[in-house]
Amino acid sequence: MWGWDAAAVREAALDALAVLLPVECAGCGAEDRGLCSSCRASLVPEVSSRLVGEGLRVWSGLEYDGVVREVVLALKRDGRVDAARALAPALAAAVVAAAPEPDGIDVVAVPATRRAYRRRGYDPVRLLVGRAGLRELRVFSAARPHAAQKTLGVSARDANLRGAFRLRRAVAGRRILIIDDVVTSGATLREVARALREGGADVVGAAVVASTPKRFAPVVE
Repeated sequence: MWGWDAAAVREAALDALAVLLPVECAGCGAEDRGLCSSCRASLVPEVSSRLVGEGLRVWSGLEYDGVVREVVLALKRDGRVDAARALAPALAAAVVAAAPEPDGIDVVAVPATRRAYRRRGYDPVRLLVGRAGLRELRVFSAARPHAAQKTLGVSARDANLRGAFRLRRAVAGRRILIIDDVVTSGATLREVARALREGGADVVGAAVVASTPKRFAPVVE
């Protein structure tokens, strides 16, 4: 009977693929590997949670720093759709923590604007949802155009997003878990939750790949 070292076989397969399709590591830029073993180890989920606004708890699979930040940016900024598969376990872990009993809970992704979708050719959050093996309930139209949140201070972020998310189908009576890629101030998730609640939904929480660690400390249970 053959004895296989699964990790060694996987590494060899990735090396062979790199000969045909050379790439750089999405985390550190090393040549000939979509994600090197060292950076892959940095993406092992470490779930934490915090509150953003009244009654909205957000579970995150990772801290948005270092390798995690680079891989997320590779997905959102650099067209590296392969990065979604590497980040998906962190999102899946956050979802399990947020909804340990998932029966009767619908997953709803934060929608992109049409402009962002045209620029990238894909929606990073919905790509992550699919890679994490989740089935999304699509209830929103494309988000209304708004200024980039990263250009604004904390106090201006809520105002910037007011009315940005419009429901296109009824959600009354549904229990919903919101999905996004990264949480910083929480303004986006608060506005999505507000729109859902105004539509009659019960928002049970949110799950994200990563949470910005430096300015916003996680809740310690």
